Amino acid sequence: MKRDNGRKYNELRKVKITKNFMKFAEGSCLFEIGNTKIVCTASVEPGVPKFLRGKGSGWVTAEYGMLPRSCTSRIVREASRGKQGGRTQEIQRLIGRSLRAVTDLKSLGERTIWMDADVVQGDGGTRCASITGCFVALILALTKLKKQKVFDKLPVKDYVGAVSVGIVGGEKILDLSYEEDSRASVDMNVVMTGSGRLIEIQGTAEKEPFTPKELANLVKLAKNGIDNILTKEKKILPLKV
Repeated sequence: MKRDNGRKYNELRKVKITKNFMKFAEGSCLFEIGNTKIVCTASVEPGVPKFLRGKGSGWVTAEYGMLPRSCTSRIVREASRGKQGGRTQEIQRLIGRSLRAVTDLKSLGERTIWMDADVVQGDGGTRCASITGCFVALILALTKLKKQKVFDKLPVKDYVGAVSVGIVGGEKILDLSYEEDSRASVDMNVVMTGSGRLIEIQGTAEKEPFTPKELANLVKLAKNGIDNILTKEKKILPLKV
């Protein structure tokens, strides 16, 4: 099977992270992987959801959206429909879970950090790119709070990265483009910490079921890709873990 741009089966698309992409957000970046481009921002607000009030804990949550012409045909804005779709809600929750898994919420105090992931251009892997980009934006926002003496050290326990893997034409491949994803017999998203611990695995057999051995091999392939993404994160972030 020939991949786009002659990529090897275990090769990521080109990754580029532009810090401080948005002027007014406490933390932001433009995260690009191949032709997928996502603007990620972190906004810090006082207060927490009702279930956390009075407990001295903070909260990290997320919203996700795709611009109308982020894909080959126009996507109707969900606001005009009057409600969010199931896919949007699921991705938002995934982003939030992934970031909370490595955040010391107690150290935040009663603050909420809103993560926004806006897909400018989508070519596969938008949820994984959103997680990685939002992690970068989160760290930049927390660094700003640290400089303001809100806390002595960054309330983050580890790095986070995410990538897609799958089986296409019988081959296990890393970082699927949209065209590859549409042909995949197995489609999987893996979220992992810098220390190699798993936060979430979303794996689906689109056609033929897959074996536990194939699952293990796909996770191993994902880890190799995430390690490469984390290397880029570490070059631009002040986080020491």
